[in-house]
Amino acid sequence: MTRKNRDREAERQEIRAAAERLLAGTPLRSPVGKLTGTELIAECGLRRDVVYGDHKELVDEFRARAKAQNFTPQVVQSMADENIVLREALTKIKAELAAERERVHALLRAATELSLELEQTREELAAVQQVTRLPGPRGTGRMPG
Repeated sequence: MTRKNRDREAERQEIRAAAERLLAGTPLRSPVGKLTGTELIAECGLRRDVVYGDHKELVDEFRARAKAQNFTPQVVQSMADENIVLREALTKIKAELAAERERVHALLRAATELSLELEQTREELAAVQQVTRLPGPRGTGRMPG
């Protein structure tokens, strides 16, 4: 088995393209998009030993350009913006949940109170129905009216 000869110039072009994508905030392979050597290696798709062994100066150049940049990459900025929106939504949902829990407790109290009143009413009704009725007055057979 023979090894395939490496195209060092193609590797350099791949590293430079990856650096440009990261600096522009539009990575293709890097899930995070941070401006680090590790992310550069992930973005270019080459092995670490190849990048650091034969193209270390490109990594150093990338790091210097990243340090000189005074703005946050678009990917990181959009993630930060989304994080803010999600945190605000979470705060709102937590407040709504607390209000719902209060309503549930109030409804439970009302249901308990109504259940007790219903039981008392049933007991009163049962007591009234247990009273023995006395016969009406004797006499003419007419209904009192």
